[in-house]
Amino acid sequence: MPAPPPRLLAVSDLHVAYPQNREIVQQLYPGSAADWLLIAGDTGEFLADIEWALGTLSQRFERVIWVPGNHDLWTHVRDPVKLRGEQRYQRLVEVCRSLGVLTPEDPFCVWAGAGGPAVIVPLFLLYDYSFRPDGARTKDEGLAQAYATGVVCTDEEFLQPDPHPSREAWCQARIELTERRLAELDPRLPTVLVNHWPLVREPTRVLRYPEFAQWCGTTRTADWHLRYRAAAVVYGHLHIPRLTWYDGVPFREVSLGYPREWRRRGAVTIPRQVLPPEPA
Repeated sequence: MPAPPPRLLAVSDLHVAYPQNREIVQQLYPGSAADWLLIAGDTGEFLADIEWALGTLSQRFERVIWVPGNHDLWTHVRDPVKLRGEQRYQRLVEVCRSLGVLTPEDPFCVWAGAGGPAVIVPLFLLYDYSFRPDGARTKDEGLAQAYATGVVCTDEEFLQPDPHPSREAWCQARIELTERRLAELDPRLPTVLVNHWPLVREPTRVLRYPEFAQWCGTTRTADWHLRYRAAAVVYGHLHIPRLTWYDGVPFREVSLGYPREWRRRGAVTIPRQVLPPEPA
């Protein structure tokens, strides 16, 4: 029987501190020895958990490419690793490199399998509070609405931006750095853009609590899928796995989410196929 063709797969929001999610990762295997896996952030809150998950998956898939999510960047009170902000991110990059996992700090690679060639572009961009709730003209007004309704992201406590003065300043620095690298891409090749937070505002319109959108991205990336010739965009964070299309480009939210969420959906369907495109 012929071996199945290699696929470009993706998953996010594994949150392996939950024993049920950890068990799912233990059972996660490729369909082909040549499959690649994109991990779009929120692997865990504790560095040891993140290292375990990435180490487990990097031994099974031909190539693993990781981007950080907000939970990965937390300085959690129960994590013995107390690094903050940029230092924590750089430690995570070091862990990835020790495991052979590619990160946003490494040279971009090209998927040459079915649906390719395409440059895989792992992104780390954060957010800048520009996805404001209706009626909010500024970050302060948006946050005031969030606090009034009790819908406040835990990042406000655990995600430290050091040495940047704020999370939005860190976001701006990441965007500027990333734009310089994207400008150097071969214009003849399409890309697969991989980011924890959605690159456009539209996916956040279905959030149960619209105030949470402030922690979900930046308006500065609204045209990146067009500017950088995306064949597909992969993201997580929202815990609403689905496929949507914007300007003819497929956007795939690939999260597992918390046990209470995937149990409610009735099935665990990870990882999800990015390339070759699945039949409609």
